[in-house]
Amino acid sequence: MVTLPQRAPMRAADEFVASREAWIGRHRARLVAERERHEARGGIGDGGRLDYAGVPHRLEVRALPAGRKRSRVEHDEAAEGADPFIRVWLAPGDRRTLATILEGWLRREARAAVERRIAARAPQLGVRPVAIAVRDQRSRWGSASRHRRLSFNWRLILAPPAVLDYVVVHELAHLAEFGHTVPFWRLVREVLPEADRARRWLREHARELRWTLE
Repeated sequence: MVTLPQRAPMRAADEFVASREAWIGRHRARLVAERERHEARGGIGDGGRLDYAGVPHRLEVRALPAGRKRSRVEHDEAAEGADPFIRVWLAPGDRRTLATILEGWLRREARAAVERRIAARAPQLGVRPVAIAVRDQRSRWGSASRHRRLSFNWRLILAPPAVLDYVVVHELAHLAEFGHTVPFWRLVREVLPEADRARRWLREHARELRWTLE
């Protein structure tokens, strides 16, 4: 869809699309490839695939004995040469969907991972947040307020650890330099020389992370 100024002729839309044809083609091809990779994982269910810390894991779904009301999740890196897996034990009395159970577990894992990175990185930047939240932001990976409150997207636990580390450093750096200024980016790169690589990975895989659990 092309949005035009109120008095613009319709041919302006055709001309604009024609001038951007190559870019549109590349963008559409990338979207199709990303969606195909996502669908190749087999969906959320027994035998599907789920990334955890940047590593594809096999999903296993098992039933708990009768009488159990709460499901649980196990994570195993597995022995050398075997696929790591995430196993969900479903309780007969648990009415939640598999995606909801997995999201709850991933949120807890994300918070623990974020807290570990903050404990390691905050002293390097000489800052100290007053509160940390892990949420489901649809358009942001992290945020920092002037009151030193930090918020992070739980989907970062799906990405490689270096990417989560980058977002943590990025938000901590805002506590020292609030805007995206030259000094801000200098500080980020001083603490994390590979910041640009992690930022690029996040931009290239953003949709795949957001499609998780669909």
